Amino acid sequence: MESIKIKELGNIPEELIKDFDRVASGLIEHQDFSEEKVLGLFAQMLENPKKYAYSRNKVTNLAKKVFELQKSGIEIELTEFGKSCLPIEQTMSLEEKPIRESMEFNLREDNLNYSIFGADYIEQGALNQMNTALSLPISIAGSLMPDSHQGYGLPIGGVLATEPDKIIPYAVGVDIACRMCLSVFDIPVDFFKKEPHLLKKSLMEKTKFGIGGEIRDKVDESVMDKIEWTATKVIRDLKDKAYKQLGTSGTGNHFVEWGIIEITEVDETLNLPVGQYLALLSHSGSRGFGGTVAGIYSKIAKQKTILPKEASHLAWLDLNTEEGQEYWIAMNLAGDYASANHHEIHAKLAMAISAKPILMVENHHNFAWKEVYKGKDVLVHRKGATPANKNELGIIPGSMTASGFVVKGLGSESSINSASHGAGRLMSRTAALNSITKSSMNKVLNDFGIELIGGDLDEAPMVYKDINDVISAQKDLVKVLAKFTPKIVRMADANRKEGRED
Repeated sequence: MESIKIKELGNIPEELIKDFDRVASGLIEHQDFSEEKVLGLFAQMLENPKKYAYSRNKVTNLAKKVFELQKSGIEIELTEFGKSCLPIEQTMSLEEKPIRESMEFNLREDNLNYSIFGADYIEQGALNQMNTALSLPISIAGSLMPDSHQGYGLPIGGVLATEPDKIIPYAVGVDIACRMCLSVFDIPVDFFKKEPHLLKKSLMEKTKFGIGGEIRDKVDESVMDKIEWTATKVIRDLKDKAYKQLGTSGTGNHFVEWGIIEITEVDETLNLPVGQYLALLSHSGSRGFGGTVAGIYSKIAKQKTILPKEASHLAWLDLNTEEGQEYWIAMNLAGDYASANHHEIHAKLAMAISAKPILMVENHHNFAWKEVYKGKDVLVHRKGATPANKNELGIIPGSMTASGFVVKGLGSESSINSASHGAGRLMSRTAALNSITKSSMNKVLNDFGIELIGGDLDEAPMVYKDINDVISAQKDLVKVLAKFTPKIVRMADANRKEGRED
């Protein structure tokens, strides 16, 4: 590209023109960029050099030089030509939908029957909540997983199929698109003996936990370019927070951990040879973005859909209304964002050990999907439940001392193609904090050879059900393909003034 075109973008110092030329040539020759696209990228970088300097992108190093000049007082301002090179900002417009007035609804006198898996391991409070959910006039079918325990509205571990245009924010969950992600590396497990300090250091330096957690350096921020960020005022107002928190993890039961994955038989779905491998497992969701969306639209749902007191948290939004459409777009965007969040974490940790994963497995477990059940279109809410359609891969973790499992769905209609999302809690956080001591937790960790960074007593291994019992109770729902054993676990530091995001 001729230097004169780059010079026309703005008052770029002469000593930087060669750098711009070199980057432009590389983009055109190796990335198949057009001259127009290169000029557009340069114009965006010059408009906001800090953003491009602190993220991994095609002009990072160049942006750092421009930003250093800016910090020293030398501003590069775009000319009118430079401004004309900026891409036209696209915005997403919503299809016009009516705003529904508030309406009162009664519950069915007799709730629908539903399947229960592992009934011996499920507390009465969860059963009561599921009974209420199946008495909603919009409910079609339900199922309760063996890790179930009481939550808000729908129990955690509850699966609820509703009419296809009705969505219940509290049945999706507060942490929208809470998600599992597993990376498998072709590295022998003796890496734990050879490089334990590297593995621990990587977790300490490359992860960030906590409600206010933010991180500056990004590997891939392309999720922030999605047009859905322009769709509504709620989403637009949260975009800056989402960008700052991209690549971070929440509190509660969210974690990032190094461990060993063991494959005992070859399965074409997983497609890995038998053996043991180094693996990385993470659990977190859509951070402050998803939590705020959940709070706003749960409140709107309760205002629009008036239900008896025992069912008030199961208020729904109609997808044929403006508020329903807004929530649907935000929920799906939160899903994309949560996935990108995990990928950001895994990419940084993979680079820290100078390796690339040979396999990644991931799944949501707080979400709603449009599916077909018994020939009917439905909306399936899985709150703390793993999708288990036929041959679909998923991850069911245990606790910080108990193994988790990579599973293949068997497509069971009785569970609405679902499985558990973990072991499930035996006791509440309050009960755990009041009954478990630090010394007793440390003893258990030592007995299992687990190194814990952060964490608190409300996530002690003793607060969870036996994962082996939970897996046994759903052998008709999933097939176990691999076992993951944690070794070095990173969680949010103890801070009981913060809420919990799980």
